[in-house]
Amino acid sequence: METAQAKQGSSETTFVESIAYLLRETFEGSPEGQPSAYLDRGIGFFNTLAGINSTSASREFHGTTIAAQTEHAKFYLDRLCEFLNGRTERVNWEDSWLIETVSEPEWDALRQSVRRAYENALRCLAEDRDWTEINAGMAIGLVAHSAYHLGAIRQIGKEGSSTDGHR
Repeated sequence: METAQAKQGSSETTFVESIAYLLRETFEGSPEGQPSAYLDRGIGFFNTLAGINSTSASREFHGTTIAAQTEHAKFYLDRLCEFLNGRTERVNWEDSWLIETVSEPEWDALRQSVRRAYENALRCLAEDRDWTEINAGMAIGLVAHSAYHLGAIRQIGKEGSSTDGHR
């Protein structure tokens, strides 16, 4: 007979694996031949950002840019992992919006930093920790916030390509 502690460990493992799966899908796109949480199959941060140049990433749209959305999403991933790992000091969230325009080398560097933040987030989720209600909420927040900004980036990209004919 399974003990309560073993059941809890199994539930926590399932929770972490589910969050990691959704985070992978948000950044890498849906795995071929598997169910998807997203209507646009195969679409994630990485292939979305790969199709956008620095000029398009820097184009202002209703007070924001793709570069700003990308930096903010990366900043959030980094800070949430810090909080999951015990950070208690406040964050100046305004700092997450400082990048608005990028040159091509800066855009390449920002895209690479997003990949590093994502890989770090997966490692952060995999660490053995107490999945309290607060920690579980932050883990869910990693996915929800990233998915929101992926959608914002894709919508801004669609608007930019419809007005000038290229991305």
